[in-house]
Amino acid sequence: MDVLKSIIAEFDSETESTRKLLNAIPDGADFSWKPHDKSMTLGKLANHVADCTGDWAVHALTTDRLDWTPDMAPADYKNKADLLAQFEAKLATAKSALSAMTPEKWDSNWKFVAGDQTWIDDTKYNVMRTWVLNHMIHHRAQLGVYLRLLGTKIPGMYGPSADEMPAEQPAEVA
Repeated sequence: MDVLKSIIAEFDSETESTRKLLNAIPDGADFSWKPHDKSMTLGKLANHVADCTGDWAVHALTTDRLDWTPDMAPADYKNKADLLAQFEAKLATAKSALSAMTPEKWDSNWKFVAGDQTWIDDTKYNVMRTWVLNHMIHHRAQLGVYLRLLGTKIPGMYGPSADEMPAEQPAEVA
């Protein structure tokens, strides 16, 4: 099995699903809305989903470590149009970084640290699988719940969603 081809195919499929969900955010959505006091706002979550796809992949694939400092604020796009534009730009950079990977690079180590605390210390392959793809899928699912709570129709990720299925017909009375 060609690992690079496999991950590129999965990355393409998952980023297409992410694009569909980001596009489902209603125009003019209140990015400050959140379903619970302990939850992220809609805007923060949508920004994080977009960044998982782009920034995380680029950092993990093109550097040996990321040293997080308090002044490194995450993206904060205030509307759907800006969010989608940056998602597409970052996605192009991530795809370029991904296509430059080699078996040797997959086995090399990557660290994510904040001061003296190490948050991630793993191979670039495992970081791509867990902290880019799986992480993005996890937060994308959360975003789907947010949008459902706001009454938005949800696009299917792995087949049609309940919103895309034909309405069930009542059973005929015998």
